[in-house]
Amino acid sequence: MDDLQAEGLARPNPVARMAGPLRSVLLESRQRWRDLVTLAADLAYETDASGRFTFVMPDPALGWSAAALLDRPATTLLADAAGAGACDPFAPAAPVRGQRVWLRRADGGAVCMLISAAPLLDRHRRIIGARGIGTDITERDGQDAQVAAALRRGEVIDHILWRMRQEVMAPRMMRAALEAMINALGAEGAAVLSLRSGVPVLLHEAGGGVGAALEAAGALLAEADPRGAALADASGERPMLAAACRTRFGDLAGVALWRSPGARPWDPDDQTVAASAASVVRVVLEHEAIQHEMASQARTDPLTGLLNRRAFLEELPRHIDRLERDGMPGTLMFADLDNFKSVNDRLGHDVGDQMLCAAADLLRRTFRPTDLVARLGGDEFAIWLNGADHMTAAERAERLRVEGPRLFAELTDDASPVGFSIGIAPRRSGGGEEIDAVMRRADLAMYEVKRSGRGHWRVSLEEAT
Repeated sequence: MDDLQAEGLARPNPVARMAGPLRSVLLESRQRWRDLVTLAADLAYETDASGRFTFVMPDPALGWSAAALLDRPATTLLADAAGAGACDPFAPAAPVRGQRVWLRRADGGAVCMLISAAPLLDRHRRIIGARGIGTDITERDGQDAQVAAALRRGEVIDHILWRMRQEVMAPRMMRAALEAMINALGAEGAAVLSLRSGVPVLLHEAGGGVGAALEAAGALLAEADPRGAALADASGERPMLAAACRTRFGDLAGVALWRSPGARPWDPDDQTVAASAASVVRVVLEHEAIQHEMASQARTDPLTGLLNRRAFLEELPRHIDRLERDGMPGTLMFADLDNFKSVNDRLGHDVGDQMLCAAADLLRRTFRPTDLVARLGGDEFAIWLNGADHMTAAERAERLRVEGPRLFAELTDDASPVGFSIGIAPRRSGGGEEIDAVMRRADLAMYEVKRSGRGHWRVSLEEAT
């Protein structure tokens, strides 16, 4: 037994015998995997549960050293982190193949990568990170270069449109479009300018350097043909790119982009993308004009151009709140046309409409732009005087009482003279009087004038003293 034990101790251990070759095979397999990934992909990575890089190759990748990326949020590489879309390639919830993503280079440029990625799971099937590879598809040799450039332009425009579709209101759509252009083209900032007046007027902006770049942007846009390609200029401090457009409403405008001082100049492909982006800007400007017109129509009386009842009642509380904060009074006036129905029935609606428009013009000349002037309906008008007491309102009412009949006499005959019956209700700051109470006093004062002969004004001071 002792001999056998001694012989056993001397016999080589099979596991120990295999350890060396096994380690060699594993190392060789790992090196083979690294070589294959390096040959097949422009980027390979792993992230942890918090979305930070734990592995990046090759080194450098997209101009970034591996050391600069390790333990940093993977979204550092996203050219547009806010618009990464429903599937983040650095934190996928399920395996994805061939996803196009714009990534940021270390020099500030952007590349389009075709990425395949999968989540990393622990033994409980919980996601603890991700692993993926990507191929740069923005450039190709020879004939494929043109295809890649067209693909990049299409991807940029698709990306801009995707960002726009996330918004509803035109100003937010424009800002989203400009931010997408900045990210995709590696710009410092962007702006949309109006050229209708001959002097560039800033409409929208995004990014940085707007103040320093605005003058040069306006000058370059003034030279751009709205039917042609974009213009690039590298003679100034900032490389400038501009593309003009003309909306269907005849407005001349354009988009300008600029890079930081010392950055690379714009290339022809950038110019083509900017020209396409100008078409997107044109669509948003048209959409903005339509929204503005719809909002104006919803708030404006179509005949006189004054505020309508709805807009007046919406604005009045805001004006009163502002006066309350400033400790200032305000005064409400209701003005009704005397004998209007008789004239309208006898001379026709065309004459009646002319009288209403003439009354609106007189009200505009009598009151300040900061006051609220509205047509409530029919021949009844309302005016809110900001910061004015009943004495100031009475002076304005007297002017209407005198000038109104003279103005209306040019449109009618002497059978039914037309003038104003006016009720005045001042509101003092800090008194706590509700808007409905002020309106009720002005309305009662106006009808007292109607009952007592018409053609003059009356002040209701019940709750103002």
